[in-house]
Amino acid sequence: MPFTAFSAPAMDTYVLNLCTKNPSNHQMKHYRSPICCQAISNSREAIFVRAPPPALSSNPLYSLRIGLPMRSSRCYSLDIKDYSASCSNKFQLDDVVESQQFDTDILNGIFEVAYEMEKIEKNSQGSNMLKGYLMATLFYEPSTRTRLSFESAMKRLGGEVLTTENAREFSSASKGETLEDTIRTVEGYSDIIVLRHFESGAARRAASTASIPVINAGDGPGQHPTQALLDVYTIKREIGRLDGISLGLVGDLANGRTVRSLAYLIAKYQKVKIYFVAPDVVKMKDDIKDYLTSMGIEWEETSDLLEVASRCDVIYQTRIQKERFGERIDLYEAARGKYIIDKKVLEVLPKHAVIMHPLPRLDEITVDVDDDPRAAYFRQAKNGLYIRMALLKLLLLGW
Repeated sequence: MPFTAFSAPAMDTYVLNLCTKNPSNHQMKHYRSPICCQAISNSREAIFVRAPPPALSSNPLYSLRIGLPMRSSRCYSLDIKDYSASCSNKFQLDDVVESQQFDTDILNGIFEVAYEMEKIEKNSQGSNMLKGYLMATLFYEPSTRTRLSFESAMKRLGGEVLTTENAREFSSASKGETLEDTIRTVEGYSDIIVLRHFESGAARRAASTASIPVINAGDGPGQHPTQALLDVYTIKREIGRLDGISLGLVGDLANGRTVRSLAYLIAKYQKVKIYFVAPDVVKMKDDIKDYLTSMGIEWEETSDLLEVASRCDVIYQTRIQKERFGERIDLYEAARGKYIIDKKVLEVLPKHAVIMHPLPRLDEITVDVDDDPRAAYFRQAKNGLYIRMALLKLLLLGW
């Protein structure tokens, strides 16, 4: 039960100790403020409470108790000490739902942690920093890289996984259960939820329902923020910078949640130029264009892939998504195969540039491109492991 007695903006931190007859396992549970975290040891439980000192002056123990669940097995005592340092390392975000949540400071911090995760992954012994934590993966749409990289990330950090593949068919959703009811149930079994859903906005609904962190692993044609994070991380690692890059987005831009999320995220950086290359039926939607304009990002639509490739630091290719066309297979066939990255594109692509793709690919990048050092898409996929390891660590343990 969240503590809601105090909500003043300027707050110090105090600790409320709870003695318990039933010792719990060692863990750290983050609450949405004003309770900022809860530490549990073998014999006592401490809830760090952010509250203004004046509110504690008259009867601090009573004031705090009225906001907490009353349980006969627990007795409360209050230590009036400054525990700000204990809570200062909390990650700024409760959930990861969309790319607009991040600023460059948070991004730089995530990338630093991701780089540390690379070192952990290369250590055969791994890490136990998330030992005792459970991650639930709820995937209502097919996935290979996203689901497996999240599960690998959790296990490499010592955590455990509860997974439902194809939850649309093999969960109570097939019986008509609402997403909200599913989330309320699953949060009782786990410490963090990773959700992929076929409806745009589903992740936001889940995050507003859950009291534990929710990570959006793709919601229909909406967003895929962790993909955008690994994409920007890849650009940084491959090109060496994010400011001043030229980026070509190619393929299904209307339905591609990856390119939408990437556009939102790359707009955080300076002097970026974006080229949109897409068949008419799947051109980038106006909301992204308007957002880029509002952020001062220069963009251009063109049908000439070779011309764009000659100007770009990054070519980001995507497949035409047949599953988004419904019964209009004629439109899908008209769009498919119009823009293909092949040896001709490699001939004009700058030597320092890279080719990226969120995968899976069909025929939009020919296999003879794979051996070129500028083909970064499999390195890009591996970077997803490091970014997701970083996010799990940050959401569950903080900085």
